[in-house]
Amino acid sequence: MRIPTFNKLEHYLRLKIIYKPAYFYLIVDLFILIFSLDIVLNFFPFTTNSPFDKYFTPSLFFICLWVVFSYFLKRYRPLKKQQLLQITLRLFYVSILNFVVFFSIIHFYFKSYSGFVLLATVAGSVNVNYMFISLYFAYRYAVEYNEITNKPIDERINAVVKPSIPLDSESYDQLKSTIKLYSSAKVLMFLETHIELSNGSTLVYLTNDVANLQMNPNYQYSNIIQLERLNNVRNINKKLSVINEKLPDNGIFVCCFESKSTRKKKIIKRIPKGLNYFLYFFDYLFRRVMPKVFITRKLHYLISRNDKRIFSKAEVLGRLYCQGFKVVLEKKIGQLTYVISQRNKEPELVQKKYYGTLIRLKRFGKDKKSIKVYKIRTMHPYSEYLQSYIYDRHRLNSEGKFNKDLRITTLGRFMRKYWLDELPMIFNILKGEMKIVGVRPLSMQYFSLYDIELQEKRIKYKPGLLPPYYADMPKTFDKIQESEMRYLVDCETNGVFKTDLKYFVVIAKNIIFKKVRSG
Repeated sequence: MRIPTFNKLEHYLRLKIIYKPAYFYLIVDLFILIFSLDIVLNFFPFTTNSPFDKYFTPSLFFICLWVVFSYFLKRYRPLKKQQLLQITLRLFYVSILNFVVFFSIIHFYFKSYSGFVLLATVAGSVNVNYMFISLYFAYRYAVEYNEITNKPIDERINAVVKPSIPLDSESYDQLKSTIKLYSSAKVLMFLETHIELSNGSTLVYLTNDVANLQMNPNYQYSNIIQLERLNNVRNINKKLSVINEKLPDNGIFVCCFESKSTRKKKIIKRIPKGLNYFLYFFDYLFRRVMPKVFITRKLHYLISRNDKRIFSKAEVLGRLYCQGFKVVLEKKIGQLTYVISQRNKEPELVQKKYYGTLIRLKRFGKDKKSIKVYKIRTMHPYSEYLQSYIYDRHRLNSEGKFNKDLRITTLGRFMRKYWLDELPMIFNILKGEMKIVGVRPLSMQYFSLYDIELQEKRIKYKPGLLPPYYADMPKTFDKIQESEMRYLVDCETNGVFKTDLKYFVVIAKNIIFKKVRSG
């Protein structure tokens, strides 16, 4: 039975146009528009002495037109039902429509009004709006840095390398010649030292083609050597997952990459001074930033075909652990770092992980209740998989932190030093999960390192943004526990408010006058 034309139109309007707007976002948008107009009218160089009187009516019309366009382009749909790219494009469309309509009106009918005022207002509204939605999506897509263990799981059935025939002398010489030609004599020496190349169960892979790799039978090779640097490999996680599947239990995988620090040194050294840092900035922007920003990711792949991407050492090692490998050995040969890893578990099912500005950390709160603590991300991507790696190689220092933690970025060290990464915890304070002064919220792993008596006292109170040991700045983990115990006993004796106030004054004094900084 055919639907009447009127019903079709009604159905179309209901699906395409009519919807219930999210009033919170509508109100925020109105505030942003009013704020942008106020900034422009206050600080823009006008020829009139009363810009508010002159532009009052156009401003109202501008706001109404903006809201109408936003409604029909579905900008006011609930934010949780929209994606970042989707809502950004809608914001862009609204700004273009508003500018075109208003500029036409000014140009043809009201020439006494300034087009530059209109441009500044639109630009301000777009920028503030984009900042708001970026903060929202940073919170919404905050990376979960949960406890990740790299313990091997149960072995697969019959995951044993198949018998192979050792290479004859001619085949072995040809293999060595190929490795030496594609890489170098030093790389060949490194591989011969750690891998038995002549046993017939070693696959040397020179291309980025995952399809050819998938055609190989499972468990045919005990060693897979990838001589093409990972910087030129697209869909790295997918390829690592395939290699994991092809290798038997405890199989060996060798790969290489050019690290971020190596590439920086190479550019700074080769390019003349005055131009080197300028070119490095744009190289970093193109090869590191563009592949990770949703708007420019596809454009970067189209232009570069994913060649020479910039990876930090932490990200490459983290990807290996994420995809079921354990790092056995690393060695820098020339401009590349070679990594020998061993398959020890199944890879993660998620092939792509996106890392935003914020991270969510699962921590213990009052009464041992699990809370999600928000911080600004200060570590390289995939660093959450390297906790056991860092602990095995560097252990904890006297302050209970990792020595030489390669997971932390250069900007991250600065932010940690001045506690800037902890500012999002204010959100946890507003939610009532934390307070200004108090013991730090800990992960299960760190909480288990504390003495039992201190554990029992800790969970009686809300954790805090400013830890009590900033008052006396202890240098060892044991002294930190003693400092926290004194604070908690003081809370029991004198009350939480009085104790927190006393500690806050001392901590503020240490930060302002004694220049105390985070480790």
